[in-house]
Formats: sequence, structure tokens, C-alpha cells
Amino acid sequence: MITLRMGLAFTSTTLLVLLLILGLSKGQMEEEEKLKGVTPPPKSCLCELQNLGAAFPWQEFQIVQSFSSNCTQTLTKQEFIEVDSLLASLYYRLQNLEKDVKDFEADFDTGLYSVISLRIIEIELTEISSLLLKLNETSHNKKALLDNLTAQMQIMADKLEEIEQFDRMHVVKRQQESKRIKRSLKECEAELEATPAPVTTPAPGNCPFGRLLNITGPNSFMVTQYSTSYPYGAWGMDPKPAPGKEDRHWLVILTSSNVYGSYIRMYSSHSDLVAAKQVEDITVTSSATTTNSIMGPGSVIYNNAYYYNCYSSSRVCRFDLTYKNISTMELPGADSSNKFPYCQPSSCFLYTDIDLATDESGLWVIYTSQAKFGNVILSRLDANNLTLLQTWYTSLQKKIITNAFMACGVLYATRFIDSSYDEVFYSFDTTTGVEQSTLAFPFKKMSTNIQHLNYNPRNRMLYLYNDAYILTYQAVFG
Repeated sequence: MITLRMGLAFTSTTLLVLLLILGLSKGQMEEEEKLKGVTPPPKSCLCELQNLGAAFPWQEFQIVQSFSSNCTQTLTKQEFIEVDSLLASLYYRLQNLEKDVKDFEADFDTGLYSVISLRIIEIELTEISSLLLKLNETSHNKKALLDNLTAQMQIMADKLEEIEQFDRMHVVKRQQESKRIKRSLKECEAELEATPAPVTTPAPGNCPFGRLLNITGPNSFMVTQYSTSYPYGAWGMDPKPAPGKEDRHWLVILTSSNVYGSYIRMYSSHSDLVAAKQVEDITVTSSATTTNSIMGPGSVIYNNAYYYNCYSSSRVCRFDLTYKNISTMELPGADSSNKFPYCQPSSCFLYTDIDLATDESGLWVIYTSQAKFGNVILSRLDANNLTLLQTWYTSLQKKIITNAFMACGVLYATRFIDSSYDEVFYSFDTTTGVEQSTLAFPFKKMSTNIQHLNYNPRNRMLYLYNDAYILTYQAVFG
């Protein structure tokens, strides 16, 4: 027993000594390694993470994001405008064809038909065939594009459904629900705060068919029978015609210095205008440069009377087409004789200082004065006795616009884009007094300069005189 205990004791002591020796040896070895420049391996902690679900489809997400960014560039507003323009042109041509055929039948019954009448019908049919081909081609192209977009949209929707499965915390779903609730609250608050509008009769000029949305066309175009010899003039139809003269068209050519004129050329229909037949010349004054002769292209016919800027003055003249007498009125403070004409960047349009206009509420005059620093002034006139009914002042500089017209009590102004296009860019609402300069309704011209532009509320057409070309456009409301 003693021997065993001693052995155990010895053994424990021996082990302790050995451990101390080993510890010292290890410390000596580390010291020696440090002295030799050897760095012991760094300590590190490693853990393994296992994703039990599927990996997030980054590649699919980038495809969806790319398609979403490029989608708006595929279908543009201009492509829809192109279809609208073709449809409007086709509608106008069909109306003309119907009228031409009726005229031909009437002439045929009386034995007065001619080759010219047949030629007019042939031209209309050719134009209609051309428009139908363009429309079919455009519709076919748009259908193929739409089918392609529909397929891609379906693919994108399927991919989005797959990606939504990774929203395990329902963050996106909660955000969408939050937006829906906020929108509902705003709508509820707006309904509670809204004051019912009083039942009143709309002020003159309010559009019963909405605001101007677009200008389509040209629906028809031709050069006058004088070719391009006289680039200044005006034309159109009477918005309030005398009985039996609903289809009559008028044309005024400024034959003296591109500034002055003395007669109005009347046509019983648009077909007669195209064929230059059945012309009636109505003399306004004996000379183009005499008292009360026509000055500038800003003239209109309204309610069987011709309104224009009187020769060498700031007066408005009214020529009665029935009794052939002239009455005048002075525009208070108005400047004329090329002081504040319409302009484009490189030039101005001669003697366009005073511009008459028509719309649903009657007769208007667009002008300016030095007292208003060249800003556009708008006045509504009594068409019978030539008195001012009301006047509005705008912040629009007259010399920065190429022309202007009225529609539903709203003044619209155009500006130059290039030699082929102008655009409607500005509006002034006479009912609310609100000005807006962010409109963008481009329309194609046949030549660079616009001398005359007027709106006819009877057919909602715009009549443009464009360097001896006469064109029509459809005003689209909604």
C-alpha cells in the first residue's frame, strides 16, 4: 500500500513537472518563432448558412425591369394621332364625295353636267382609295405591334407573380394596401369638403363637348387658282350663314403688295372651289388702296357680313354682303400697320396686327398695343353694331406667336417649329382667366408661313391660308 501511494505521488509530481516543461517549451518555441519572423496562423470562426428556399431570380427581375423601362418607348402618342388623322381625313373625303355626287346628279338631271364634275368625283375617289390603303397598312402594323406587346406583357405579368412569392414578409402587399387606404381616405375627404356647384346657365363660350384635345389633318389642301403668285390671303366658311348658303366658301386674295385687297371671291361649294367654277366676285371697295379697303389677312365672314382691318388704320370694318354697305369702329388704343404682327423666328407676317376670329359665342378681335407692351389683347364684339362687349388682357407676347384662333371662348396660339410644322402651344380661357403654355398639338403645313387661321364652330374645322395654299384641319374635343 505504501509503495503504491508513493508511486502515485511520484507519478502525479512527475506529470506536473512534465506539463510545466512542456508549457515552457511551447512558450520558448513561440518566442523563437517570433524572433525568426514566423507568424502563427490567425484565429478564425466559420459557420455554414443553408438557404432552404429557392434563390431570388435576379436575372428574371432585370428582364422585367428592362421591359418596363422600354415599354413606353414602343407605342407613342404620335402613332395614335396618325390613325385619328387618317380617320378624320377619310370622313371629310366621304362627305365631299357625297356632296359631289349629289351635285353631279342635279346637273345631270338638267343636262348641264360636265367633264369637270366627273373629274372632281374621280379625284375624290382616288384620295379615298389612297387613305383606305394607308389606314389598312397602319392598322395591320399596329395590330402586329399590339399582339407582340400583349404577349410580352403576359410574360412580364407571369414573371412578376413568381417574384412576388419572395416577398415572404408581405412588405409589398402591405405597401399596396396602405396606398389604397390613403387614396380612399383622400377621396372621402374630397367628397365631404366638396360644395355642390350652383345650377346656372353656362357663360358664353363654354364648350358643351369638352376641351381641345388635338388638331388632325390636313383633311384637304390645294393651291389657289392664282398658284403661288399671292402668298397672302384668307378663306373659310360662314359659321352663321344665310339660308341656302350653308355650303358657300369664300376666298380673299391680297393682290396689292401682299397687304391690300378690294374684293371677295365666293364659291357655292367646296367642289366649285376645287374646280374654280361658279365664281362670284363681290367688290368691297373700288381700289385696293383706298378708304375702307382690305388691309392684312386677318379677316372673317360671320352672319353674312365680312369683317376686316380697314385700310391704313386701327379700325375694324364690317361689309354687309347683302346691302353692300360698310360700317366701322375704332379699336381703343390698338396698334396697326405692321407694328405688332405675328412672327416666326426669322421673319414677321405683314400687317397681321389686327386679327378677327369666330367661335361658338360669336365674333372676336385679337390685337395689342404699346400701352400693354405688345401683350395680346382679346375683345368680343357685337357683330351687328360693332361695339366692344368685353375685353381680356393676357401675358402672351404677340410677336412670339405665328397665329391665333378662338374656340369655345378660349384663345389658342400657335408657334413655329420648322418649315413643315407649327403647333398649338398656348391657351387663355376667357371664362376662368387661366393661361396655359404647355399644350402640344402639332400640325403639318404645306409651306413655311401662316398668314391666316380661323375656327368654324359649325363643323369644328380650322381654315388655314399658308403661302397661297388653303388647308383644313379637324379640331378634336373631348
